[in-house]
Amino acid sequence: MAQRWVVTVMLGLLSLPAQAHAQVLTLDQAVAEARRVNPQVRAARYRWDSARHQIIQNYTPADPQFSFTNFDSWRGFLYGSGEHNLSLSESFQFPGKGLLQGRQAERTAEIARLTYRAALRDVTAAVKTGYYQLQLDLALDDLLQDNAANLDRVLKVTQIAYTANAATQGDYINAKFALEADRELVRQQAVTIANDRTALNVLLDRRPDEPLEVDRRLELASLETTLDQAIGLATMNRQEILEAALSEQNEDTAVTLAQLEYAPDYTLGMGFDNWLIQSFAPQPNHTQTWNFEVGFNLPIFFWAKNEDISRARSDLAAAREDLDSINTQTAGTVTALYRQILRAKETAQLYNDTLIPLAREAFEVTLVAYQGGKVDFTTLLNTFRQESEARITYLQAVNAFLAQRVALEQAVGGNLR
Repeated sequence: MAQRWVVTVMLGLLSLPAQAHAQVLTLDQAVAEARRVNPQVRAARYRWDSARHQIIQNYTPADPQFSFTNFDSWRGFLYGSGEHNLSLSESFQFPGKGLLQGRQAERTAEIARLTYRAALRDVTAAVKTGYYQLQLDLALDDLLQDNAANLDRVLKVTQIAYTANAATQGDYINAKFALEADRELVRQQAVTIANDRTALNVLLDRRPDEPLEVDRRLELASLETTLDQAIGLATMNRQEILEAALSEQNEDTAVTLAQLEYAPDYTLGMGFDNWLIQSFAPQPNHTQTWNFEVGFNLPIFFWAKNEDISRARSDLAAAREDLDSINTQTAGTVTALYRQILRAKETAQLYNDTLIPLAREAFEVTLVAYQGGKVDFTTLLNTFRQESEARITYLQAVNAFLAQRVALEQAVGGNLR
Protein backbone atom coordinates (compact mmCIF):
# COMPACT_ATOMS: atom_id res chain seq x y z
CA MET A 1 0.00 0.00 0.00
CA ALA A 2 2.82 2.39 0.90
CA GLN A 3 4.66 1.60 -2.31
CA ARG A 4 1.53 2.33 -4.35
CA TRP A 5 1.16 5.70 -2.55
CA VAL A 6 4.79 6.60 -3.30
CA VAL A 7 4.39 5.71 -6.95
CA THR A 8 1.24 7.85 -7.17
CA VAL A 9 3.01 10.85 -5.63
CA MET A 10 6.02 10.47 -7.94
CA LEU A 11 3.78 10.29 -11.01
CA GLY A 12 1.96 13.41 -9.84
CA LEU A 13 5.24 15.30 -9.40
CA LEU A 14 6.45 14.20 -12.82
CA SER A 15 3.25 15.47 -14.39
CA LEU A 16 3.57 18.96 -12.87
CA PRO A 17 6.01 20.39 -15.46
CA ALA A 18 3.85 19.16 -18.32
CA GLN A 19 0.79 20.75 -16.76
CA ALA A 20 2.67 24.00 -16.21
CA HIS A 21 3.91 24.02 -19.78
CA ALA A 22 0.37 23.39 -21.08
CA GLN A 23 -1.03 26.45 -19.29
CA VAL A 24 -2.52 28.89 -21.78
CA LEU A 25 -1.34 32.50 -21.57
CA THR A 26 -4.19 34.86 -22.43
CA LEU A 27 -3.63 38.12 -24.28
CA ASP A 28 -4.40 40.22 -21.20
CA GLN A 29 -1.97 38.15 -19.11
CA ALA A 30 0.77 38.56 -21.72
CA VAL A 31 0.26 42.33 -21.85
CA ALA A 32 0.27 42.66 -18.06
CA GLU A 33 3.42 40.56 -17.73
CA ALA A 34 5.26 42.53 -20.42
CA ARG A 35 4.31 45.86 -18.86
CA ARG A 36 5.73 44.60 -15.57
CA VAL A 37 9.01 42.94 -16.62
CA ASN A 38 9.99 44.28 -20.04
CA PRO A 39 13.45 45.95 -19.75
CA GLN A 40 12.50 48.80 -22.10
CA VAL A 41 9.55 49.72 -19.89
CA ARG A 42 11.56 49.41 -16.69
CA ALA A 43 14.37 51.59 -18.08
CA ALA A 44 11.87 54.31 -19.04
CA ARG A 45 10.37 54.15 -15.55
CA TYR A 46 13.80 54.62 -13.96
CA ARG A 47 14.48 57.63 -16.23
CA TRP A 48 11.17 59.12 -15.12
CA ASP A 49 12.17 58.61 -11.47
CA SER A 50 15.52 60.28 -12.19
CA ALA A 51 13.82 63.31 -13.76
CA ARG A 52 11.43 63.69 -10.82
CA HIS A 53 14.36 63.82 -8.42
CA GLN A 54 15.89 66.73 -10.35
CA ILE A 55 13.01 69.16 -9.76
CA ILE A 56 13.77 70.34 -6.24
CA GLN A 57 17.37 71.25 -7.11
CA ASN A 58 16.13 73.90 -9.54
CA TYR A 59 14.02 75.59 -6.87
CA THR A 60 16.77 75.47 -4.25
CA PRO A 61 19.49 78.18 -4.11
CA ALA A 62 23.15 77.25 -4.23
CA ASP A 63 24.79 76.23 -0.97
CA PRO A 64 26.18 79.12 1.09
CA GLN A 65 29.95 79.50 1.36
CA PHE A 66 31.54 79.65 4.83
CA SER A 67 35.20 80.47 5.37
CA PHE A 68 37.57 80.90 8.28
CA THR A 69 40.81 82.84 7.82
CA ASN A 70 43.73 83.01 10.20
CA PHE A 71 46.05 86.04 9.76
CA ASP A 72 49.64 86.65 10.89
CA SER A 73 50.50 83.61 13.03
CA TRP A 74 54.01 84.72 13.99
CA ARG A 75 54.70 81.87 16.46
CA GLY A 76 53.87 79.00 14.07
CA PHE A 77 50.84 77.43 12.39
CA LEU A 78 47.74 78.88 14.10
CA TYR A 79 49.87 80.16 17.03
CA GLY A 80 50.19 83.81 17.93
CA SER A 81 47.57 84.84 15.38
CA GLY A 82 47.02 88.49 14.67
CA GLU A 83 43.46 88.16 13.39
CA HIS A 84 40.70 85.63 12.82
CA ASN A 85 38.08 86.23 10.14
CA LEU A 86 34.75 84.41 9.76
CA SER A 87 32.68 85.02 6.62
CA LEU A 88 29.46 83.69 5.14
CA SER A 89 28.29 84.40 1.58
CA GLU A 90 25.36 83.29 -0.55
CA SER A 91 24.85 83.63 -4.31
CA PHE A 92 21.36 84.39 -5.60
CA GLN A 93 19.89 84.47 -9.07
CA PHE A 94 17.83 87.43 -10.16
CA PRO A 95 14.32 86.96 -8.71
CA GLY A 96 12.19 84.74 -10.97
CA LYS A 97 14.98 82.79 -12.65
CA GLY A 98 14.82 79.89 -10.19
CA LEU A 99 11.04 79.68 -10.49
CA LEU A 100 11.24 79.45 -14.27
CA GLN A 101 14.01 76.84 -14.11
CA GLY A 102 11.96 74.80 -11.65
CA ARG A 103 8.96 74.85 -13.96
CA GLN A 104 11.21 73.71 -16.81
CA ALA A 105 12.39 70.81 -14.65
CA GLU A 106 8.78 69.90 -13.85
CA ARG A 107 7.92 69.82 -17.54
CA THR A 108 11.04 67.75 -18.25
CA ALA A 109 9.91 65.25 -15.62
CA GLU A 110 6.44 65.19 -17.20
CA ILE A 111 8.05 64.53 -20.59
CA ALA A 112 9.93 61.62 -18.99
CA ARG A 113 6.61 60.32 -17.61
CA LEU A 114 5.06 60.54 -21.08
CA THR A 115 8.09 58.72 -22.51
CA TYR A 116 7.46 55.99 -19.95
CA ARG A 117 3.80 55.86 -20.96
CA ALA A 118 4.86 55.66 -24.61
CA ALA A 119 7.17 52.75 -23.78
CA LEU A 120 4.25 50.99 -22.09
CA ARG A 121 2.11 51.70 -25.15
CA ASP A 122 4.72 50.46 -27.63
CA VAL A 123 5.51 47.28 -25.68
CA THR A 124 1.78 46.61 -25.31
CA ALA A 125 1.36 47.01 -29.07
CA ALA A 126 4.34 44.74 -29.76
CA VAL A 127 2.99 42.04 -27.43
CA LYS A 128 -0.49 42.19 -28.97
CA THR A 129 0.94 42.09 -32.50
CA GLY A 130 3.21 39.17 -31.62
CA TYR A 131 0.34 37.36 -29.91
CA TYR A 132 -1.91 37.79 -32.95
CA GLN A 133 0.92 36.67 -35.26
CA LEU A 134 1.35 33.50 -33.22
CA GLN A 135 -2.41 32.92 -33.36
CA LEU A 136 -2.33 33.40 -37.14
CA ASP A 137 0.53 30.96 -37.65
CA LEU A 138 -1.15 28.39 -35.40
CA ALA A 139 -4.34 28.76 -37.44
CA LEU A 140 -2.32 28.44 -40.66
CA ASP A 141 -0.74 25.30 -39.23
CA ASP A 142 -4.21 23.84 -38.65
CA LEU A 143 -5.12 24.82 -42.20
CA LEU A 144 -2.00 23.14 -43.60
CA GLN A 145 -2.83 20.03 -41.61
CA ASP A 146 -6.31 20.06 -43.14
CA ASN A 147 -4.78 20.57 -46.58
CA ALA A 148 -2.56 17.55 -46.06
CA ALA A 149 -5.62 15.51 -45.01
CA ASN A 150 -7.58 16.67 -48.09
CA LEU A 151 -4.64 15.95 -50.39
CA ASP A 152 -4.43 12.49 -48.84
CA ARG A 153 -8.07 12.04 -49.88
CA VAL A 154 -7.17 13.25 -53.39
CA LEU A 155 -4.25 10.83 -53.50
CA LYS A 156 -6.49 7.90 -52.55
CA VAL A 157 -9.05 8.90 -55.17
CA THR A 158 -6.40 9.14 -57.90
CA GLN A 159 -4.88 5.84 -56.78
CA ILE A 160 -8.25 4.11 -57.06
CA ALA A 161 -8.91 5.75 -60.43
CA TYR A 162 -5.45 4.81 -61.67
CA THR A 163 -5.94 1.21 -60.54
CA ALA A 164 -9.22 1.14 -62.43
CA ASN A 165 -7.57 2.68 -65.52
CA ALA A 166 -9.81 5.73 -65.07
CA ALA A 167 -6.86 8.10 -64.51
CA THR A 168 -3.33 8.38 -65.74
CA GLN A 169 -0.24 7.57 -63.75
CA GLY A 170 0.64 11.27 -64.03
CA ASP A 171 -2.44 12.15 -61.96
CA TYR A 172 -1.33 9.79 -59.20
CA ILE A 173 2.25 11.13 -59.25
CA ASN A 174 1.09 14.75 -59.21
CA ALA A 175 -1.24 14.05 -56.28
CA LYS A 176 1.58 12.41 -54.37
CA PHE A 177 3.87 15.36 -55.15
CA ALA A 178 1.26 17.87 -53.93
CA LEU A 179 0.80 15.89 -50.70
CA GLU A 180 4.53 15.77 -49.96
CA ALA A 181 4.91 19.46 -50.79
CA ASP A 182 2.17 20.36 -48.30
CA ARG A 183 3.73 18.13 -45.65
CA GLU A 184 6.95 20.10 -46.14
CA LEU A 185 4.96 23.30 -45.60
CA VAL A 186 3.71 21.84 -42.33
CA ARG A 187 7.28 21.21 -41.21
CA GLN A 188 8.32 24.74 -42.18
CA GLN A 189 5.32 26.18 -40.36
CA ALA A 190 6.51 24.48 -37.16
CA VAL A 191 9.72 26.54 -37.37
CA THR A 192 7.73 29.72 -37.97
CA ILE A 193 5.59 29.04 -34.90
CA ALA A 194 8.69 28.39 -32.80
CA ASN A 195 10.14 31.74 -33.93
CA ASP A 196 6.86 33.48 -33.06
CA ARG A 197 7.05 32.03 -29.55
CA THR A 198 10.66 33.19 -29.24
CA ALA A 199 9.74 36.75 -30.27
CA LEU A 200 6.95 36.82 -27.69
CA ASN A 201 9.21 35.37 -25.00
CA VAL A 202 11.76 38.13 -25.65
CA LEU A 203 9.07 40.77 -25.06
CA LEU A 204 8.15 38.97 -21.82
CA ASP A 205 11.84 38.90 -20.76
CA ARG A 206 11.95 35.09 -20.82
CA ARG A 207 14.32 32.55 -22.26
CA PRO A 208 13.90 32.31 -26.06
CA ASP A 209 13.01 28.61 -25.88
CA GLU A 210 10.69 28.78 -22.85
CA PRO A 211 7.42 26.91 -23.51
CA LEU A 212 4.54 29.22 -24.32
CA GLU A 213 0.94 28.42 -25.20
CA VAL A 214 -1.62 31.00 -26.32
CA ASP A 215 -5.33 31.05 -26.92
CA ARG A 216 -5.66 29.63 -30.44
CA ARG A 217 -8.92 31.41 -31.27
CA LEU A 218 -8.33 34.07 -33.92
CA GLU A 219 -11.55 36.05 -33.99
CA LEU A 220 -12.67 39.22 -35.74
CA ALA A 221 -13.27 42.00 -33.21
CA SER A 222 -15.48 45.07 -33.51
CA LEU A 223 -14.62 48.74 -33.95
CA GLU A 224 -17.22 51.27 -32.81
CA THR A 225 -14.95 54.34 -32.73
CA THR A 226 -15.45 56.69 -35.68
CA LEU A 227 -12.59 58.29 -37.61
CA ASP A 228 -13.27 61.75 -36.15
CA GLN A 229 -13.32 60.29 -32.64
CA ALA A 230 -10.02 58.52 -33.27
CA ILE A 231 -8.36 61.73 -34.50
CA GLY A 232 -9.72 63.65 -31.52
CA LEU A 233 -8.48 60.95 -29.14
CA ALA A 234 -5.03 61.10 -30.72
CA THR A 235 -4.88 64.89 -30.34
CA MET A 236 -5.65 64.62 -26.62
CA ASN A 237 -3.81 61.43 -25.69
CA ARG A 238 -0.90 60.70 -28.04
CA GLN A 239 2.21 60.91 -25.90
CA GLU A 240 4.39 62.41 -28.63
CA ILE A 241 1.93 65.29 -29.12
CA LEU A 242 1.84 66.02 -25.40
CA GLU A 243 5.64 65.84 -25.24
CA ALA A 244 5.95 68.28 -28.14
CA ALA A 245 3.53 70.68 -26.42
CA LEU A 246 5.60 70.55 -23.20
CA SER A 247 8.79 71.05 -25.20
CA GLU A 248 7.25 74.15 -26.78
CA GLN A 249 6.44 75.52 -23.31
CA ASN A 250 9.99 74.82 -22.16
CA GLU A 251 11.42 76.64 -25.16
CA ASP A 252 9.11 79.60 -24.46
CA THR A 253 10.46 79.68 -20.90
CA ALA A 254 13.99 79.43 -22.31
CA VAL A 255 13.37 82.68 -24.25
CA THR A 256 12.38 84.43 -21.00
CA LEU A 257 15.44 83.05 -19.23
CA ALA A 258 17.66 84.26 -22.08
CA GLN A 259 16.19 87.73 -21.73
CA LEU A 260 16.79 87.59 -17.97
CA GLU A 261 20.50 87.18 -18.62
CA TYR A 262 20.53 91.00 -18.76
CA ALA A 263 19.24 91.02 -15.19
CA PRO A 264 22.16 90.73 -12.76
CA ASP A 265 22.65 87.83 -10.41
CA TYR A 266 24.02 88.91 -7.06
CA THR A 267 25.94 87.75 -4.01
CA LEU A 268 25.40 88.70 -0.36
CA GLY A 269 28.11 88.19 2.24
CA MET A 270 28.73 88.86 5.89
CA GLY A 271 32.01 88.68 7.82
CA PHE A 272 33.32 88.91 11.35
CA ASP A 273 36.91 90.00 12.29
CA ASN A 274 38.41 89.18 15.65
CA TRP A 275 41.67 91.17 16.17
CA LEU A 276 43.76 89.16 18.60
CA ILE A 277 46.54 91.80 18.62
CA GLN A 278 44.99 95.10 19.64
CA SER A 279 47.41 97.18 17.63
CA PHE A 280 46.13 95.47 14.49
CA ALA A 281 42.56 96.57 15.16
CA PRO A 282 41.14 99.74 13.61
CA GLN A 283 40.91 101.10 17.14
CA PRO A 284 42.63 99.63 20.23
CA ASN A 285 39.35 99.43 22.17
CA HIS A 286 37.39 97.83 19.30
CA THR A 287 39.00 94.49 18.47
CA GLN A 288 35.88 92.93 16.90
CA THR A 289 34.33 94.25 13.70
CA TRP A 290 31.60 93.19 11.29
CA ASN A 291 31.64 93.32 7.49
CA PHE A 292 28.90 93.27 4.83
CA GLU A 293 29.38 92.54 1.14
CA VAL A 294 27.10 92.79 -1.86
CA GLY A 295 28.12 92.03 -5.43
CA PHE A 296 26.44 91.53 -8.81
CA ASN A 297 27.50 90.74 -12.33
CA LEU A 298 27.63 93.41 -15.01
CA PRO A 299 26.19 92.38 -18.43
CA ILE A 300 28.81 94.24 -20.42
CA PHE A 301 29.05 91.48 -23.05
CA PHE A 302 25.50 92.18 -24.14
CA TRP A 303 26.09 91.21 -27.77
CA ALA A 304 26.72 87.61 -26.70
CA LYS A 305 23.48 87.62 -24.71
CA ASN A 306 21.68 88.89 -27.81
CA GLU A 307 22.83 85.71 -29.54
CA ASP A 308 21.41 83.62 -26.70
CA ILE A 309 18.04 85.30 -27.12
CA SER A 310 18.07 84.75 -30.89
CA ARG A 311 18.98 81.10 -30.40
CA ALA A 312 16.19 80.60 -27.86
CA ARG A 313 13.64 82.19 -30.20
CA SER A 314 14.77 79.90 -33.05
CA ASP A 315 14.43 76.89 -30.77
CA LEU A 316 10.93 78.02 -29.82
CA ALA A 317 9.96 78.39 -33.50
CA ALA A 318 11.35 74.91 -34.20
CA ALA A 319 9.37 73.44 -31.27
CA ARG A 320 6.16 74.99 -32.60
CA GLU A 321 6.81 73.55 -36.07
CA ASP A 322 7.52 70.15 -34.51
CA LEU A 323 4.18 70.28 -32.68
CA ASP A 324 2.31 71.22 -35.87
CA SER A 325 4.13 68.50 -37.80
CA ILE A 326 3.36 65.71 -35.35
CA ASN A 327 -0.30 66.77 -35.19
CA THR A 328 -0.57 66.62 -38.97
CA GLN A 329 1.34 63.32 -39.22
CA THR A 330 -0.76 61.73 -36.49
CA ALA A 331 -4.00 62.72 -38.20
CA GLY A 332 -2.71 61.25 -41.47
CA THR A 333 -1.55 58.02 -39.83
CA VAL A 334 -4.86 57.56 -38.00
CA THR A 335 -6.84 58.16 -41.19
CA ALA A 336 -4.79 55.67 -43.24
CA LEU A 337 -4.94 53.00 -40.54
CA TYR A 338 -8.68 53.47 -40.13
CA ARG A 339 -9.25 52.88 -43.84
CA GLN A 340 -7.08 49.75 -43.77
CA ILE A 341 -8.99 48.42 -40.76
CA LEU A 342 -12.34 48.83 -42.52
CA ARG A 343 -10.97 47.17 -45.67
CA ALA A 344 -9.54 44.22 -43.73
CA LYS A 345 -12.83 43.74 -41.89
CA GLU A 346 -14.83 43.80 -45.13
CA THR A 347 -12.45 41.28 -46.71
CA ALA A 348 -12.64 38.93 -43.72
CA GLN A 349 -16.44 39.06 -43.66
CA LEU A 350 -16.68 38.45 -47.40
CA TYR A 351 -14.45 35.37 -47.28
CA ASN A 352 -16.02 33.98 -44.12
CA ASP A 353 -19.63 34.46 -45.18
CA THR A 354 -19.43 33.78 -48.92
CA LEU A 355 -16.18 32.78 -50.57
CA ILE A 356 -14.98 30.05 -48.19
CA PRO A 357 -18.33 28.17 -48.19
CA LEU A 358 -18.42 28.39 -52.00
CA ALA A 359 -14.82 27.20 -52.34
CA ARG A 360 -15.42 24.30 -49.93
CA GLU A 361 -18.55 23.26 -51.79
CA ALA A 362 -16.73 23.53 -55.13
CA PHE A 363 -13.94 21.26 -53.88
CA GLU A 364 -16.34 18.57 -52.64
CA VAL A 365 -18.33 18.71 -55.88
CA THR A 366 -15.20 18.60 -58.04
CA LEU A 367 -13.81 15.65 -56.06
CA VAL A 368 -16.97 13.67 -56.77
CA ALA A 369 -16.91 14.79 -60.41
CA TYR A 370 -13.31 13.62 -60.76
CA GLN A 371 -14.26 10.21 -59.41
CA GLY A 372 -16.92 10.08 -62.12
CA GLY A 373 -14.45 11.11 -64.79
CA LYS A 374 -16.22 14.40 -65.52
CA VAL A 375 -13.26 16.70 -64.75
CA ASP A 376 -9.53 16.28 -65.08
CA PHE A 377 -6.95 16.23 -62.28
CA THR A 378 -5.77 19.79 -62.95
CA THR A 379 -9.27 21.13 -62.35
CA LEU A 380 -9.50 19.13 -59.12
CA LEU A 381 -6.17 20.42 -57.86
CA ASN A 382 -7.00 24.02 -58.78
CA THR A 383 -10.30 23.75 -56.93
CA PHE A 384 -8.49 22.41 -53.89
CA ARG A 385 -5.97 25.27 -54.02
CA GLN A 386 -8.83 27.75 -54.39
CA GLU A 387 -10.41 26.58 -51.13
CA SER A 388 -7.03 26.64 -49.35
CA GLU A 389 -6.19 30.15 -50.57
CA ALA A 390 -9.64 31.41 -49.56
CA ARG A 391 -9.13 30.18 -45.99
CA ILE A 392 -5.61 31.64 -45.89
CA THR A 393 -6.88 35.01 -47.16
CA TYR A 394 -9.57 35.03 -44.46
CA LEU A 395 -7.04 34.34 -41.69
CA GLN A 396 -4.69 36.98 -43.03
CA ALA A 397 -7.52 39.52 -43.22
CA VAL A 398 -8.50 38.83 -39.58
CA ASN A 399 -4.88 39.16 -38.51
CA ALA A 400 -4.52 42.38 -40.52
CA PHE A 401 -7.63 43.80 -38.85
CA LEU A 402 -6.33 42.97 -35.37
CA ALA A 403 -2.77 44.15 -36.05
CA GLN A 404 -3.93 47.42 -37.63
CA ARG A 405 -6.33 48.01 -34.75
CA VAL A 406 -3.35 47.67 -32.43
CA ALA A 407 -1.39 50.09 -34.63
CA LEU A 408 -4.33 52.53 -34.49
CA GLU A 409 -4.44 52.33 -30.69
CA GLN A 410 -0.69 52.95 -30.69
CA ALA A 411 -1.17 55.99 -32.94
CA VAL A 412 -3.93 57.52 -30.81
CA GLY A 413 -2.18 56.69 -27.52
CA GLY A 414 -5.20 54.97 -25.97
CA ASN A 415 -7.70 52.14 -26.23
CA LEU A 416 -10.52 52.09 -28.78
CA ARG A 417 -14.06 50.87 -28.45
